[in-house]
Amino acid sequence: MTRLRTAALVGNPNAGKSALFNALTGARQKIANYPGVTVERKAGRLILPSGEPVELLDLPGSYALDAVSPDEVVTRKAILGELSGEAAPQVLVIVLDASNLEQHLVFAQEVIALGRPCVVALNMIDLAERDGLTIDPAALETALGVPVVATVAVRRRGLDQLVAAIAEAQARPPEHHRPHVDMTERRVTAHAIADAAILSETKRHRLHSRLDRVFLHPWLGPLILFALLFVVFQAVFAGAAPFADALQGLVDRLTAVVRGALPAGLPRDLLTDGILSGVGSVVVFLPQIVILFFFILTMEASGYMARAAFLMDRMMAHVGLSGRSFIPLLSSFACAIPGIMATRSISDPKDRLTTILIAPLMTCSARLPVYGLIIAAFIPRRSVGLGVGLQGLVLFALYVFGIVAAMIVALVLRRSVTKGAASGFIMELPKYQMPRPRDLALGLFQRAWIFLRRAGTIIFTVTIVLWLLLNFPRAEAGQDQVDASVAGHIANGLAVVVEPIGFNRDIALALIPAMAAREVAVSSLATSYAVSAKNDTEQAMKLGGRLAGQWSLPTALAFLAWFVFAPQCLSTIAVTRRETNGWKWPGFMLLYLFALAYIAAGITYWSAVALGL
Repeated sequence: MTRLRTAALVGNPNAGKSALFNALTGARQKIANYPGVTVERKAGRLILPSGEPVELLDLPGSYALDAVSPDEVVTRKAILGELSGEAAPQVLVIVLDASNLEQHLVFAQEVIALGRPCVVALNMIDLAERDGLTIDPAALETALGVPVVATVAVRRRGLDQLVAAIAEAQARPPEHHRPHVDMTERRVTAHAIADAAILSETKRHRLHSRLDRVFLHPWLGPLILFALLFVVFQAVFAGAAPFADALQGLVDRLTAVVRGALPAGLPRDLLTDGILSGVGSVVVFLPQIVILFFFILTMEASGYMARAAFLMDRMMAHVGLSGRSFIPLLSSFACAIPGIMATRSISDPKDRLTTILIAPLMTCSARLPVYGLIIAAFIPRRSVGLGVGLQGLVLFALYVFGIVAAMIVALVLRRSVTKGAASGFIMELPKYQMPRPRDLALGLFQRAWIFLRRAGTIIFTVTIVLWLLLNFPRAEAGQDQVDASVAGHIANGLAVVVEPIGFNRDIALALIPAMAAREVAVSSLATSYAVSAKNDTEQAMKLGGRLAGQWSLPTALAFLAWFVFAPQCLSTIAVTRRETNGWKWPGFMLLYLFALAYIAAGITYWSAVALGL
């Protein structure tokens, strides 16, 4: 009989391998890096019942043998004996999470198919029992053709039986295995094996399974996802309107108090036309931000967000990406900065670069005040049937437009500058649970504070600078103050460039400071129109009313199209530079986004004009 010298623990991440390794080896461990890579190598001494010492390896977690991340490459090479100076382990101990059996059986089948001596450690059986699952290890052993031992590593349950099974497994290859089975077939088989091995389950666990059958259905699931998003954007307008109106009324009353308390002059104008008009025009959109994040945080806390990533995996595969890109892109709906940083979880470098480059096309929360202002000013607040509001429908269309544009750009990039095949995608699905009100409240407070802090810092600063540029030098009698100002001269020069796409001087003026933060476009317009107002009546008019009176509908639609594509704030560009280690890709991002914004705005404007809108 060949002497057993090495064994290795393999399995998905979070299967409890490290806890099992620590329980089996105790203090007899050593930690180093694998030769040539910065992946941790954990090895320890395992003593068999016969007294024979065995070197036990704890390999990095892996979802598939053909994966491309550094950790998973090391695992594959270690199993196959392809690491320099490392022999292939004689026994593979496959660690399964009993509470997530079906998912872990996919990789287990691939390992067993190698035809090597294997033992399955059905770990965390206590957590499965807590969740209402009763699993039959014997049925699992029959289906897999290898020994199966139920274990609880942290309580040292089943360790003696596992060590005995390892000792016996050295000369016992799997009783049956099927090599060259693709991922789809392994998933189907994993579902069948798990169903046969689970003897009973509680009503709660059955409910979770039924919910997954609905939410993860290949056709019904995407419909539910898009219907849910549609409801979200309807609620953003319908639910936020009373609160936004109340905030606007507060700003108006505060402005009237300041006008009555201070004499006419530049100090009063700075407070009313600059700070209150500019910053106040952005703050009134706080209710819409809160409602949007309420839905996003609820979907994350309930466990639905991870299911949405799986639903998007099939769709994103058509454009050369995987579902792993979905979470960073979804994060970009809040802000592109954390979204771009979240791409670090994408192992394929070209997948990651493509995701970074299209992240700015996701409609971040900073765009919401811009969309809200234009939609409220130009789109009637009426129903189009079945309780569906036209304003919410337009907002939903803008978000969908951004998503579709991102997928088209991803397809073009994956066939050109980031050419490569789509990578696979596997992740753990969290259990369904009711969101905790305290956690939701804390999350909403943090998002609201971030928004208000931007209003009190970036937007406040830019508004004051813009007001100064709009008010100096002072206009002569009969001359328009904006035309006479420094800002007016800059805007008149830029207006020549943007006039072909339907933009006027005031829009040209708003585009420049909007690079600091998207919301600044709203405060810039408010400040500009307040400075150019000829009397107190015009100054008291709401910004939406001023725009509706001076812009055409084609111009308003072109303005929306511009902001679907326009590059995000300078902070986003800086983060892109850091994540790509240079200015090449941020420069490319700026170039293609400005080009798309200009083309989209132009097409929108001239199409609307041709249609007589």
